[in-house]
Amino acid sequence: MYSYICVKLNLGCNIVKLRVFFGILFFLLIACNKQEKPVVAFYYWKTVFKLSNKEKEVLKQNNVHKIYIRYFDLDLNPKSGEPFPVSPIHFETKSNDLAIVPVVYIKNKVMLKRGIDIDNLAQKTFDFVELVNKKNGISCKEIQIDCDWTLASKSNYLKFIEVFKRISHKKLSATIRLHQVKYFEKTKIPNVDSGVLMYYNMGTIAPDTLNSIYDRRIAQRYIKSLRKYPLSLNFALPIYSWAVHIRNQKVVGLRSKLNVSELKIDKNFEQISTVFFKVKQSNYKKGIFYEEGDLLKIEAVSSADLKGMAQDLEDNTAQYPKEVIFYDLDEFNLKNYEKNIFKQVLSCF
Repeated sequence: MYSYICVKLNLGCNIVKLRVFFGILFFLLIACNKQEKPVVAFYYWKTVFKLSNKEKEVLKQNNVHKIYIRYFDLDLNPKSGEPFPVSPIHFETKSNDLAIVPVVYIKNKVMLKRGIDIDNLAQKTFDFVELVNKKNGISCKEIQIDCDWTLASKSNYLKFIEVFKRISHKKLSATIRLHQVKYFEKTKIPNVDSGVLMYYNMGTIAPDTLNSIYDRRIAQRYIKSLRKYPLSLNFALPIYSWAVHIRNQKVVGLRSKLNVSELKIDKNFEQISTVFFKVKQSNYKKGIFYEEGDLLKIEAVSSADLKGMAQDLEDNTAQYPKEVIFYDLDEFNLKNYEKNIFKQVLSCF
C-alpha cells in the first residue's frame, strides 16, 4: 500500500510539472506572437515639401506619424573643391502632425577628399540642418546620415559620425547597404543609434534585361548576413520606378516619372517586350529628346515584389524592425499600387 501511494504521489507531481511546463511554453508562444509589428514611414526626396491630397490621404490611411525628409545633399564645389550643400529643401506644406527626421545625403567623394576637415564639416552640416529647422519652425529628435561609404572613405566617414553625434545631442541613424552588412568587419559599423537597410538599388544600370532597383538573386547573396549584423536595423523598401534610356546599346540616362501605361498610349513608342519600348519616330517627351531606334527599359517594383522582399527579410532578420520606410512618398509612385499595399507588406513581419 505504501509503495502504491508513493507511485501515485510521484505521478501526480509529474503531471503538475508537465502542466507548469506546458503553461510556461504556452505563454512564451503567446509572447512571441505578440511581437510588436513595425509601423509605416516614408522618405520624401523632393526639393519642395508640398504634400498633395493623395499623399496626405496615404499618410492618414496608414497612420503615419514619421517622415524622413531629404534636407540637402553634400557635394564638392566644382570650382573650389570644398564641400557645400546642394538643393536644400523648401517647405510649402506645414508638417505639424508629423515627426520630421532630416536626412543629409553625403556623396562619397566628399569623404574621399584628401585633407578634409571632418570636425569643421560635421559642425557646418549640423548648423545647416538647424538653420532649416529654425526657418520652418521644426523641432527634430533624430537626424539621419545617408552615405554609401567605401573602404577608402571609411575612416573619414566614421569620424564624421562620431563628431556629428557628439555635437548634435540627438538620436542619430544612418543608411546601410547590403554590402556593408555582409562585410561589416571590413566596412565597420557607424556609431549610430540605429541603421536603415536600403533594400534596393542592387544592380548595375545597364542595357540588359536585369532590374537594377531590385533583383532577388542579388539580394540572396547578402541577406543571410543580416542575422549576424550587430546594429539594430529598420528596413527601407522601394516604390519608385524609372526608365533606362538606351541608345546604340549604351545607357544615356535615367528618365523619371515614366511608366508602362503612359508609354503604351504614346504613338511615338512601341512596346516590344514586357519591359522594353522602342522609339518609332524621333520626338521630345517631357523635355528629353528620343531618337528613332532608342530603347526605354522600365524598371519598377511590383506589389508581389514588395511582399516577397518583406518575407525574405522576415525570414533572415535576427530582430523585427520598428519601421518599414518606403522610398519615396510621391503621388506618381503611389498610384502604381493598390490602396492597402503598405499594410499588406507589414503583415509579412
